[in-house]
Formats: sequence, structure tokens, C-alpha cells
Amino acid sequence: MALFRKDAGGRVARLRTGVGARTTRLRRGGAARRALRRPGPADRAVDAFGSALDEQTVAEELAAFACPEHCDSAAVHLLGGGRADRPAGPLRRVAGRGPAAHLALHAEAAARFLAAPGGPHRARSATLRSGGAPLTCLAEPLTARGQVRGVLTAVRNGRSFTREQSAALHHAARLAALLLGHARAHASTRDTALDLQRALLAEPGRPHPNLDIATRYLPAGGGALVGGDWFETVRLHYGRTLLVVGDVMGHGLDAAVDMNAYRSALRHVAAADLPPHRVLRQLDAMAARSPERRPATCLLVRVDPARGTAAFASAGHLPPVLFAADGRAELVAVPVGPPLGTGIGGYEVLTRAVAGAETLLLFTDGLVERRGVDIDASLERLSGRWLPPGTGAEALLDAVVDRCGATRAEDDVAVLAARVRDRPAGGDRAPAGG
Repeated sequence: MALFRKDAGGRVARLRTGVGARTTRLRRGGAARRALRRPGPADRAVDAFGSALDEQTVAEELAAFACPEHCDSAAVHLLGGGRADRPAGPLRRVAGRGPAAHLALHAEAAARFLAAPGGPHRARSATLRSGGAPLTCLAEPLTARGQVRGVLTAVRNGRSFTREQSAALHHAARLAALLLGHARAHASTRDTALDLQRALLAEPGRPHPNLDIATRYLPAGGGALVGGDWFETVRLHYGRTLLVVGDVMGHGLDAAVDMNAYRSALRHVAAADLPPHRVLRQLDAMAARSPERRPATCLLVRVDPARGTAAFASAGHLPPVLFAADGRAELVAVPVGPPLGTGIGGYEVLTRAVAGAETLLLFTDGLVERRGVDIDASLERLSGRWLPPGTGAEALLDAVVDRCGATRAEDDVAVLAARVRDRPAGGDRAPAGG
């Protein structure tokens, strides 16, 4: 836009407003801002990763980011065994995208790249031949914190990689290397906790021979950290056995350590042969005196086959299921007190008859809790007449795990089944006040 005026002599003169210059600068500035708003290689790489913390998923997402947007085929080869404490190991292809004829060349290209003079610390480009047209290969090291975890190889048909494509693959490889490091550290921690938990659960206490005991521990899938689920059996006097299932809140190594602390304390308290609700009261008080101890739920059942009774007490735990000899199942309505570690107390005991050949099922919430499904509906699946009569403890657990889909659970699952055997003649009997 231009403005004019007449001077004193009647001549027309143009005004210097600078509007046109400012308009031009604004247009240029708008173009620059639009360019800045466009996601760059690093932004696109960030959006492409992070759906799960395991190296297989990270490698697959890296290959999917590279191909087909930036190349015609891509492969990710990793070194090591997938854990931070085992970094060394053979080169192995974990993910690949593109024609099979291309993928056969990626392993050779990756091995050559890693063995190149000077080490695999910077990207390299090379020309490959597969019997036809030449192929351009770009190899990007997967390096984080000075450690080479593998290599990304990208191949194009004859054409060279553009600067933008090379930058995108470079940023993606750097991000993937960091995520691989986190995934391997995560796997190491999880395996340590899982090894500890399996060692602790491998040998529950020896029950009396009047009970047939079966147990299962199923760690959660999907890369989730191991939890604090546990079970235990404590042999008491006069043929009685204390059955225990507990769940420490949270996941990871700390939860497994706290689980061991609860289990050790339980053995100590149960040795005094107290009723179940008093055992919970003492465990709660002991945990409350340790502020760093995580809360836990716990279910105790003291089974007395000689008398044909069972005494139940619960600290915030799900109810057990009782299977009759004919296969009919019902939930036992146990009074629920607060979780252990709150210091509140207030636990109650429920005593009911348990006949021979009946089976008790104790479990943690991972068995029945499912996302988007009401917990009561899940518990009802365990009720009713769906189990064949006379099913033993081991077969019962197999049927329960299958019915609840426990192998696909999002949380850890600990399950204990105890079947009352027929009482032998002359067996031990508890005293009248027990």
C-alpha cells in the first residue's frame, strides 16, 4: 500500500511509510514460523517410540519408523543378551522391514559396519549389490553413553539418502539406543525380582499329610515389573495347617523384598499358634512400626481336618472359594479388615465347617481383575457348578487358571489350593480350647 500528498506547489509526492517493507518481513516471518511448526526428524522420532519398555518393541518401532518412509528396507541388529548385566554377545537380527531379498544383505552389512576400522561410532554409507541394480546402504550405530548396543541398517534402491532422511535416521537411532539401555536395565531389575520371588515361593512350608497342597505363581506379561504376590503354608500342632496368600502393594524389587519381610514375620508370629485374626493383628502392628514397609493384603485360613473346620481372617484381601466334593463352588464371605501396615487393626475371624474331599482356593487379585470388567462379575465366574466332581488340587488349579485366563493377566497371580484328605483313623485331634 502507498500513500501520496500534494506539496505547497501542487506537486504529488509519495509518502515513505515502510508498510510494504514491514509486510514483506511479516510474510517472511510467517513462513519461518510455519517451518518451525513442522515437526523435524527428532520430533517425528520421539512420536514413533515408547509404546513399551522392552527391546523387541523398541527394535520393531525403529524399523517401522525407517521403512518405508525413509528407505526401501531396514533391519535392526543388536549385541548382547537383552539385559544390562549381559551386554556382550553375538550379533542378532531383532527386527526387519522390506523385501526378503534385501533383508538377507542386512546381516552382512551390519557385521561389516561393526568390524570397520575405528569402531562403529559414526554413520557409514556403502553401495551393495544383490545381483541387480546397486543398493545404497546407510548404517547407523545404536550408541548410548559410550556403549554400542547394535546397528540400524537402511537400504535404498540405487538412490542416495537425502540430508533430511539421514538426519531422521540418525536421531531415531540415538533415541532407540537410549530406550534399549532403559529396556535392558528394566529387564535386569525385573529378572532379579522374579528370581528372588521364585526362590522364596519355591518351597512353601511343609503342611500336614492330611492336606493335598498345590500352588501356582504366574508373573504378569507385557513387560510389567514383578509384584509382591506370595503364598505360604505353616504347619501347626494337632494336624492343623495355616494357609496364607498375600499381596504387597506395588511392583519391582522393593515389593519383592517387602514380601519376604512379611513372609518371615508371618512365620515367626504363626509359630505361637495364635488364631488367624490375632496373627493379622500382630503383623499389622509390626508393619506399622516400619514406615518404609509397603502395605499388603493378606488372607489366612487355619484348617483343622480332624475337627472338620476352617478359621478365616482377612486383611483387605479377596475372599477364598470353597469347592465341594461334587464340584460346586461358593465364595466364602470372610469379614474384611484393613490392609497390613495401616496400624488400624480390627480383624475378625470366621469359622465354618470343611468336610473331607473339599478344596479351598486362595488367590491374589491378578487372577480375577481385568481392565473394564467388574470385579464381582469376575469372582462369580469361579462360583457355581463348573468343575467335575472329585477334581484334585493340581487339576483344580489348572482348570482355574484356564477359566480365568490367568496366563494373560496384567498383574502377577499367586494361587494356592488345599484339598482336605480323608482323615486316617486315630489321627491327632486338637485340644478342646484350640
